[in-house]
Amino acid sequence: MKSTMSRLLSAAAVGAAALTASPSSAATIRAVTTLTDLADLTRAVGGDHVEVFSLATGVEDTHGVPMKPSFVPLLNRADLVVLVGFDCEHAFLPALLEASKNPRIQYGKPGYVDCSQGVVPMDVPKSTDHSEGDVHPYGNPHYTLDPVLAKTAIQNIYNALVATAPQNEADFTRNRDAYLAKLDAKIAEWKAEAAPLKGVKFVSYHEHWPYFAQRFGMDYFGTIELRPGIDPTPRHIEQLISSMKAEHVPIVVREPQFPEKVPKLIADQTGAKLVKLPIMPGGVPGTDTYIQMMDYIIRTLAATTHG
Repeated sequence: MKSTMSRLLSAAAVGAAALTASPSSAATIRAVTTLTDLADLTRAVGGDHVEVFSLATGVEDTHGVPMKPSFVPLLNRADLVVLVGFDCEHAFLPALLEASKNPRIQYGKPGYVDCSQGVVPMDVPKSTDHSEGDVHPYGNPHYTLDPVLAKTAIQNIYNALVATAPQNEADFTRNRDAYLAKLDAKIAEWKAEAAPLKGVKFVSYHEHWPYFAQRFGMDYFGTIELRPGIDPTPRHIEQLISSMKAEHVPIVVREPQFPEKVPKLIADQTGAKLVKLPIMPGGVPGTDTYIQMMDYIIRTLAATTHG
């Protein structure tokens, strides 16, 4: 399978090399984002000056977005590639960038926009031994689920847009400031809605939630995965159920990327409520934007405390 994809990317790269990777017109900046949250934030800041395409649609594993040959010409023509960083995209982005033959968006170039710049990472591992699972040597990459840290991503996107099209700086500044004002108002609203969640324990399938839990005062009890990227063993499931019962953990979170069977089993065995939460816009219906996604997450979790 991997060799087949390599051949497809190689063929796409040949086609990309034949294209002229010239900068876009002054009117439009072509941005390719890895995930849908970054696409929404880029559109919010760039406004009419950007054309944005997301490699993910919202339902994929953030660490394993399927590589499609059609991505290569998009990246070849891109002025910016906007990524989460912290090695989140290590399984798919480097190969796509190499195949793109676009010097503007390679690592270290102005068109390579790492939105993690300025974020202090959580859960930086002491060891990068891959027997421990899908280890992220730079720390947990799921910081955009903290809306305060999402503001750092917005600033990184803004800086890249201004550097690419300084003639549009006034528009980018106006768009950024308007979006940040809206986001700040929503953060205050979310904190109020999440007040009943303070101290509430929960488990999730994958370790997507440490930044979210820290921001909203929840107690992140553990994960269904044995280790990042490694499916749970029967023994791990048994131990998790036992510890959840002992500690009265009331919530099991299933991200859309993972099957329902094991989370449902754990919820049934422990009496916890099972909730399905998106980790990027588009993960569940009605979450097309970053703010809609955060609304959904907060309201769904808050609803578990009622009755």
